[in-house]
Amino acid sequence: MGLQCGIVGLPNVGKSTLFNAVSNNAKAQASNYRFCTIEPNVGLVDVPDDRLNKLAEIVKPNKIIPTTIEFVDIAGLVKGASKGEGLGNKFLANIREVDAIIHVIRCFEDENILREEGGINPGGDKDIIDTELQLKDLESVEKKMQRIQKQAQVSSDVKAKHEYEILKQCRDCLNDGKNIRSLKFSKEDKLLFADLCFLTDKPVLYVANVDEVSILTGNKYSEALTKIAEDEGAQVIILNNSIEAQISEMEEEDKELFQSEYGLTEPGLNRLIRSAYKLLKLITYFTAGVQEVRAWTIHEGWKAPQAASVIHTDFEKGFIKAEVISYNDYLHYKTEAACRESGKLRIEGKEYIVKDGDVMHFRFNV
Repeated sequence: MGLQCGIVGLPNVGKSTLFNAVSNNAKAQASNYRFCTIEPNVGLVDVPDDRLNKLAEIVKPNKIIPTTIEFVDIAGLVKGASKGEGLGNKFLANIREVDAIIHVIRCFEDENILREEGGINPGGDKDIIDTELQLKDLESVEKKMQRIQKQAQVSSDVKAKHEYEILKQCRDCLNDGKNIRSLKFSKEDKLLFADLCFLTDKPVLYVANVDEVSILTGNKYSEALTKIAEDEGAQVIILNNSIEAQISEMEEEDKELFQSEYGLTEPGLNRLIRSAYKLLKLITYFTAGVQEVRAWTIHEGWKAPQAASVIHTDFEKGFIKAEVISYNDYLHYKTEAACRESGKLRIEGKEYIVKDGDVMHFRFNV
C-alpha cells in the first residue's frame, strides 16, 4: 500500500541506527555529526506476525510472504528549521510525505556523543521538534486563510465561512503551542485542510533510546517522556537502538542467545514495527494455499471488495463474494475443507467489513 513511517528527531539521537536495525534492504550511514543523513533512506520492513508462521505450519506452502511497511530515515532537525536553518526545508518536506512519525528521543547520557542542546531533556527535545512543525503548519494555514478571507466574508457563502472557521481553529491551536492532531474534527471537516498536509496532524509514536541497563526497566528520562506522551494519548517504545542494530545483523540461531543475555524475549524492534503498523490503523488478512501463505495489509474498516483490490484491481471490479474463515477457526480445524464441513467457512458479500486475521478467498468475474 506504500504507507510510510518517517523516523525523525534531533541530530545524534539514534535515528539512523534505528533505521539500520529495522530495515531489511537498506543500511543508512550512522555517524557522530550533524546532518549525516541528507537524502532520506527508505527501507521496506517485514511486519512480524506469528499467525503467518502458524498458518504456514498447517498449509506447508511453497512460499511464505509477510506484509511490509516502509520506514524512512529523515535528516536531523535543529531549532529554526521552519525558517530554513540547517536542512530545515528539506527535512520538513520529507516529513510532509510520510503517513506517520516515529519520533526518536535521546534518553541516555554519553559525553562521547555530540549534543548541543545542553543536558539530557526528553521533554525539551520533543518541544523543539513540535515547535518547528507547528511553525511550519502555522505558515501554511495563514496563507490559506488569506486566500479565502474575502470569499468567507460574503454573507451568502456558507461553505467558505465554515472552512474559514475550521482554519481559524487550526491557527489558534498552533498559536497555543499545540498540535493539530489534538483537535477533534469530523472526517468532513478534515477534508477542508487535507491539501495542507499538516505536519502536526500526523500520528506519532515515540522511541525512548535508552542505555543498556535500562532496556527492560526504562530510566528517569524515559519515564518523563512516557508521562508527556500519555498526556497526548501517544505511545512510547523503550529501546536501545545500538543493541537492536546488533541483533538485526545476527543469524537467527545467535539472536535468541544474545537476547537472553539482556532478558529480551524478542527483538524490541518487533514491538516497534507492530506498534507503527497499528499507528497507521492497518490490519492484516491472509490468503492460504499450497503455492503461498501470504499476509495482506488493509485499512481498518475496509469492505471485502476494497480488501480484494490489494491483490489485484480486477478482484475489486469483478467482485462476486468472499469465502472467509476466522484465524482461530482455521487453526482449530486445520484445513479449509474441515472448516467448510463444520460450518466455519462463511460466504460474505460486498458489505462485509474485513476483520484482522481473516483468512480469505475471493470469487470474481471480469
